[in-house]
Amino acid sequence: MKNIVITGSTRGIGFCMAQEFLKNGCNLTVSGRSEKSREDAMKAFKSFQDQVLYVPCNVTSKSQLENLWNESLKKWGSVDCWINNAGQNSPHAFVHETGTSSVDAVIDTNIKGMIFGSQVAAKNMVAQGSGQIWNMEGLGSNNMIMEKTILYGMTKHALTYFTKGLAKELSATPVLAGRLSPGMMLTDFITKTPDGEKSPVLEEKQFQKMFNILADKPETVAAFLVPRILSNTKNNAHIVWLTSAKAAGRFMTAGVSKRKLL
Repeated sequence: MKNIVITGSTRGIGFCMAQEFLKNGCNLTVSGRSEKSREDAMKAFKSFQDQVLYVPCNVTSKSQLENLWNESLKKWGSVDCWINNAGQNSPHAFVHETGTSSVDAVIDTNIKGMIFGSQVAAKNMVAQGSGQIWNMEGLGSNNMIMEKTILYGMTKHALTYFTKGLAKELSATPVLAGRLSPGMMLTDFITKTPDGEKSPVLEEKQFQKMFNILADKPETVAAFLVPRILSNTKNNAHIVWLTSAKAAGRFMTAGVSKRKLL
């Protein structure tokens, strides 16, 4: 039975991965920023209550991430897998129209939060003699540039570089680091703005067309990722859901399949 920690795991792909880990018999530390997140998570995971610990955590605070590790260690005795999943979307707007507070929120969560989480996990896993760290890629990791998303894409491009470097630095230790590439998913990251309003991107016909061809539900992606995380023995591993071949196949069959998520 493995002990898993996932940041930002009360909704979206983090939540769906949490469900999959529990189904696979793992112990799980769930984290989110609000009291409502705790209530929602504990209600959703009620049937797995003996396997679940909730720890509030804002990943922009390194001390809160250290507390997340310490509480997980106290509960489970070790941490086998730490997943930096918490993310912050940027407004769907040109970067020169994006306010300072939005820039700070995206960078503090997606870059600093991921770095802090990796530092906490790496230091403690080296000390315990084992463990795996996984960072969640996204738009920008593969160098794709889409207008009005470049701030978010920049953070994911940086995440990819950082994680490859982290794996190299950890290569002489028993700790592994790798990347998870979930592709496009139907979550509130897409459907809502950072303020919780309906995202204007949903009105763009070209985006709708591409999204309906390439995107998947987070439950589908989580069911693919989790078994591969649990069986991984490789440093610098890269687990990819939407491969180039799969994407090409979907474009080729788009006229027949008529996939429609939006």
